[in-house]
Amino acid sequence: MDRKETLLRFLEKDPASPFLLFALAKEYETEGNLSASLETYEQLLQADPRYTGAYYHLGKLYERLESPDKAKEVYEHGLVLCRQQKAWHDANELQGALNDLLPPDELG
Repeated sequence: MDRKETLLRFLEKDPASPFLLFALAKEYETEGNLSASLETYEQLLQADPRYTGAYYHLGKLYERLESPDKAKEVYEHGLVLCRQQKAWHDANELQGALNDLLPPDELG
């Protein structure tokens, strides 16, 4: 049994598990199934919007899908949540990704 099948089996028992959903989204991304990865990240953040680590990966996925406006929205929303939760490492990653995405005249 491969990793994805194992994750899907575990998700049958715990369908809202943020860790399992995150791992499955990464697995789909590794396979190149970006639409399934996107759907799984969205499902994860719907189940647990406080799972701050997912915002960076979802934003990067939107960048790969050539949706920079959506990536910016995800990064900004994630930054707000990270700051509220004092998740400074994740906030720094999101700020860096956002800075890379913004034109120099929009950096603050």
